[in-house]
Amino acid sequence: MTKLTSVRSRHPMSCVAAGALLAVTLAVFSVQATAQSAARSAEPVTLNFNNADIDAVARTFASITGRNVVVDPRVKGTMTLITDKPVSRAAAMGQFVAALRLQGFTLVETEGLYKVVPEADAKLQSAGVSMLDGDEGRLPSGNQIATQIFKLNFESANNLVPVLRPLISPNNTINANPGNNSLVITDYADNLRRLGRIIAAMDVANATDVEVIALQHAIASDLAPLVLRLLGSSSSAAPAGQADTSFKTTLIAEPRSNTLILRAANGAQLALARSLVARLDRPEVGSGNGAAGNIHVVYLKNADATKIAATLRAAISSSSVVPAAGPTGAPGAAAGAVAQTTTGGQIQADVATNSLIITAPEPQYRQLRAVIDKLDGRRAQVFVESLIAEVSADRAAEFGIQWQGPLGKAGDGVIGLLGSNFGTGGKNIINLAVGGATGAVVPGRGLNFGAAQQTNGVYVLGFLARFLEDSGSGNVLSTPNLLTLDNEEAKIVIGQNVPFVTGQFTNTGSSNGSVNPFQTIERKDVGLTLKVKPQISENGTVKLAIYQEVSNVLASSVNAPNGPTTNKRTIESNVLVEDGAIVVLGGLLQDEYSGNEEKVPGLGDVPLFGNLFKSEARARKKTNLMVFLRPVVVRDAQASDRLSLDRYDLMRAGLEAAQPAPSSLVPINAAPLLPPAPVKPAANATPAPLLAPGQ
Repeated sequence: MTKLTSVRSRHPMSCVAAGALLAVTLAVFSVQATAQSAARSAEPVTLNFNNADIDAVARTFASITGRNVVVDPRVKGTMTLITDKPVSRAAAMGQFVAALRLQGFTLVETEGLYKVVPEADAKLQSAGVSMLDGDEGRLPSGNQIATQIFKLNFESANNLVPVLRPLISPNNTINANPGNNSLVITDYADNLRRLGRIIAAMDVANATDVEVIALQHAIASDLAPLVLRLLGSSSSAAPAGQADTSFKTTLIAEPRSNTLILRAANGAQLALARSLVARLDRPEVGSGNGAAGNIHVVYLKNADATKIAATLRAAISSSSVVPAAGPTGAPGAAAGAVAQTTTGGQIQADVATNSLIITAPEPQYRQLRAVIDKLDGRRAQVFVESLIAEVSADRAAEFGIQWQGPLGKAGDGVIGLLGSNFGTGGKNIINLAVGGATGAVVPGRGLNFGAAQQTNGVYVLGFLARFLEDSGSGNVLSTPNLLTLDNEEAKIVIGQNVPFVTGQFTNTGSSNGSVNPFQTIERKDVGLTLKVKPQISENGTVKLAIYQEVSNVLASSVNAPNGPTTNKRTIESNVLVEDGAIVVLGGLLQDEYSGNEEKVPGLGDVPLFGNLFKSEARARKKTNLMVFLRPVVVRDAQASDRLSLDRYDLMRAGLEAAQPAPSSLVPINAAPLLPPAPVKPAANATPAPLLAPGQ
């Protein structure tokens, strides 16, 4: 330091030189210290711990590695760690971690700090997380716990969990994330590497590439179901709780090019499918020798044979020639093909078997068969839900005062009457007085207050006050449902067949004196009628031709001389509805008010006092009627099953809720119940009956 000071006094610019010299000196000392530390860390060590306390051994390794080591208070016990010859410090550290693992403890590293903790807590404190793809090298040493994420490309993560769980130590975890189909495993690093190799071997594609097989002689739509049946099932059902990701052999017929599109579950299935197709793709026996080879029978799956036969005859009769097939067997494959004449009598329908009998050469039959396959597809169905909601409310109020009094004295020849007599309430005081003459007074509805006097031993009503308020409400909900084929009309009628008199005759003026009366009656359906014809468009929109009628017999007209009166509400319309959407067809919002007042002129207008000389009735009727409709397109058997089972379970739940209450006095305590919905049977199995015997 003194030397640095004398240099600074002699040379004005020596400060910079002194600083540089100091920096160089410090750098040299630092390099020497680093080299000495590296030399010490590279020196081998000999371990000789015999029943030493784990905490003391951990402190020793802290000095060996130069890292801080913290021991969890729950880590107790001793260990023996002896090496016969000097080993590297990294190897010594590995032996220390292995000895901890054998005693149920482990060493985890968090931000440069080593922790000795119980194995069960290591998964919560380990900071190392790595991915499978190209990240395996970042895992710590074999006896340290880490977390690794394995992303799967083909196999389901849920399916691999029960397979890998036994290979992981009990204190560590494995979890599946179905969202991105990955596995999260926390375990020792050496086991993670082993699990990675197992997962890589299992995460492979489970199907072959798509194969297109061109047919020379056979019809693709005929051959596809036969070959698929011969191949059988490629895999069994998945265990309970696991997703079935096994690929099943798929074989689809492509009628336009007369080819088979195949994707097999594995190479063996692919080879078997190719072999079967090659053996079955042969020309028909006798196809070139006589008419026997030109007669073909086509069994239809969905369409009506009679309608298809008429359609095909009309189609081929419009053209006088049909091009023959080329060398590959496809219609019109070669230029200059020979033209063949056609006739309308080549196609006949067999109603009993719903099949077509076609007499035609092979090229023409191929053309017809392509058309038949398109027309014989499974038609979609439409489930139509209709909802008719009617809410009505009626209110009526009546008030009236009537009175009668005689004028004159008893014994006079003529007696006059003075009073009021109204018919608004349906009952007036004169009618009641006449009824009283027979000994019975029949007042009207509501509160009646009156006074009667006795005349010649009979009570005659002389005063009557009547008060009435009437209210009523109704709520009618009907939900008729229909399931029908596309472009097929369906109808449902729920109601009664009511007779209506249309004429009557009585021969009272006959010469022989006999009377032979008779009536002519016409019966009509009264109730609910729904008639619908759906048409499904290509984009899923449903066009509906609808006729809906709701009718009922007016209760007050059942015994009318001219026959009953019916209330009728009808909607007839054509609408467009999206699949599963709700549309309102129409409705009625009606509010009626009626009022009637009878009074004595002049006297009835006097305030307050005039109420003694009047009778008043008011009524209000409010009706809300709306009709809604919801079509649901049912395109396949699975959708039909779901819809049917849903309605079946709904009815079954309703019957269970309507069971009678238990009673010890009445012996019948159970109403009939629907059995549980039958499970769809497997192929070639006998289906279970819908209702068990005795139900």
